[in-house]
Amino acid sequence: MKPSDDSSCRWIEGELRLAGLLDNRMIELLKAIEQNGSINQAAKQVGLSYKGAWQMLERASNGAPQPLLTTAIGGSKGGGTVLTPAGQALLALFARLERRHQEFIAELNRSLAEDPATVLLLQRLAVRTSTRNQLFGRVIRIDRKEEEAQVMVRTKGGEKIVAAVNSASLEKLAIAVGDDAVLMINSADVLLLAGPGFEKLSARNRLFGKVMRIQQDSADSEVIVLLPGGEILAAMVTRQSLKNLGLAPGIPVCAAFKAHTPILGVKPA
Repeated sequence: MKPSDDSSCRWIEGELRLAGLLDNRMIELLKAIEQNGSINQAAKQVGLSYKGAWQMLERASNGAPQPLLTTAIGGSKGGGTVLTPAGQALLALFARLERRHQEFIAELNRSLAEDPATVLLLQRLAVRTSTRNQLFGRVIRIDRKEEEAQVMVRTKGGEKIVAAVNSASLEKLAIAVGDDAVLMINSADVLLLAGPGFEKLSARNRLFGKVMRIQQDSADSEVIVLLPGGEILAAMVTRQSLKNLGLAPGIPVCAAFKAHTPILGVKPA
């Protein structure tokens, strides 16, 4: 997965609202009345009930210095509800303010895009996935082989993690040294060890930290490990393994997982 360029990202979003009542939905209702000449038809067009539309209009009208609507009798369209000059002026005002509002939001997003540290933080907050573990860092090395590549990522805390990526994915994602990266790791694939013996593991990745907390249920336990850089890593262990390892908050542990475990996502440098 390769996120889009920061210039197209909308980290900041906001809806224009005037006087606590006039928002986009209210303005769309007024526009629909102007188009249809009927509150009933306008309500259907914007997805409101007739009663709900009237309640919105009553609140807006009560707060306006001049009537926003008037009922026309007869005429070529057989009468109906139309906007008064005050209502039409309100639409024009809102359109003008909305353009300024969007320009302001766009400028804020452009300024954020120019701050790499802030963008990295926002990217992390924006990532939504069912994977429990998400570690952020930067690609520092790529070892290419015939069918597979080993991509090394340095996390913000200095830990180095290797992710195995097949050659086709490497080319498709255009992964390069210097790219910002996120590593998504299933908690069930993380093996925890306490005390000596980790040197004999075949797992490529070994991260050292301390148990931060343990959440137990009837079958398994989720162990949260605090890494030196402040990142956290969750591992699922059985209740028996939890007892055998003697795990408790504050205990030093090694969290190990294979290079094929992480799912790698990158953003161009």
